[in-house]
Amino acid sequence: MIRLHARGPQSIFAASLLFASLGIFSTAIQAQQPAASAARPTAPVPLVPAPAATPEVHDDGSVVFRLAAPNAQSVGLDLEGVKGALPMIKGADGMWTTTVPGLAPEYYSYSFTVDGTKVLDPHNTLIKTSFFNNDNVALVPGHPPMPWEDADVPHGEVHHHYYRSDVVGINSQYFVYTPPGFDPRSTKKYPVLYLLHGYSDEPTAWTFMGRVNIILDNLIATGKAKPMIVVMPWGYGDMSIIKQGWAAWRDPAVVISNFTKFGTALYTEVMPRVKVEYPLSEKREDHAIAGLSMGGAETLLVGLNHTDDFAWIGAFSAGGVGNDHFEPLFPAITAKTGAQVQSKLKLLWISCGTEDGLYDPNQKFIAWLKSNGMTPMAVSTPGMHAWMVWRDNLSKFVPLLFQVK
Repeated sequence: MIRLHARGPQSIFAASLLFASLGIFSTAIQAQQPAASAARPTAPVPLVPAPAATPEVHDDGSVVFRLAAPNAQSVGLDLEGVKGALPMIKGADGMWTTTVPGLAPEYYSYSFTVDGTKVLDPHNTLIKTSFFNNDNVALVPGHPPMPWEDADVPHGEVHHHYYRSDVVGINSQYFVYTPPGFDPRSTKKYPVLYLLHGYSDEPTAWTFMGRVNIILDNLIATGKAKPMIVVMPWGYGDMSIIKQGWAAWRDPAVVISNFTKFGTALYTEVMPRVKVEYPLSEKREDHAIAGLSMGGAETLLVGLNHTDDFAWIGAFSAGGVGNDHFEPLFPAITAKTGAQVQSKLKLLWISCGTEDGLYDPNQKFIAWLKSNGMTPMAVSTPGMHAWMVWRDNLSKFVPLLFQVK
């Protein structure tokens, strides 16, 4: 569905919003391969046959990765969830190989580093894209299948919407998941989850890597989750935060602008459209918001500053509120008012991987909330700043939503 006109922006955050110090995100900027020489080679180029399977996934969770690079001096495997590159061994035929044992059932992004240059697997067409980085993706299946794996159950649909954002100044977009059996002509009203992506990604990250539609299909089919509509908006309010790259997080003015304008775009452009286009419940108790990393910070800023609109809040590995001065960000939360704010919430979930660089900032924020009379559900899970943590978070967070207490 295409929408060409948008409402004018309105500020929904106080002008005093401060981000003096920020959580540091990990980054892996993709290096470009040097262009191939146009000169005709004077010696025969070694020919290496394509591997029979790459990656080769075994039932025990071990995975064999292969790359044909006969002229390379060193090749390493960069695997999501693993610190540092894993060395690969060169065979006599020029094929580099490494076996990673005992991987948990997950989707893994990966790439190779060849003599210092990042290279994708030419024999794997499943590729995750983002503003700064592309990676191949491989599945280690579970036995039985995990919640994020395709199953023989009724499937919902994912709808792609375009519109002109006057707030951000771009042709923007958002995605909407509707559950199995959804009928737009029905008078049935659905609860809604606004789900926010992280920095460098786009809204497609929650369906491609987060597998949110598959997770919802499986949980709804087994009666573990309520049928709901999920809205995945464009997560940037100021595109300068992308134009400046990771260095933008050291510029408080850009960060303030990004978060403030995101909230304005969400409230004045996305939410009004979704309310018209989909049969959403108007009850505050049927409204949830969640997100990861940058989207986790946006979740906390929007949700905790608008408890009249949201009763369910989930922040996964939130990055951007990692400092000791939370009061300017959340003026409604004080020692006198914290318990009252908490009473409006059905759930305040804050989670982070224990190996994540954002773990300590998240613990500080949780402690601050508790010191002001609030009772967040603090969840610590093994893992880094990675999708295996966030898929697990989502699959455990969603069943809690919209349940009658």
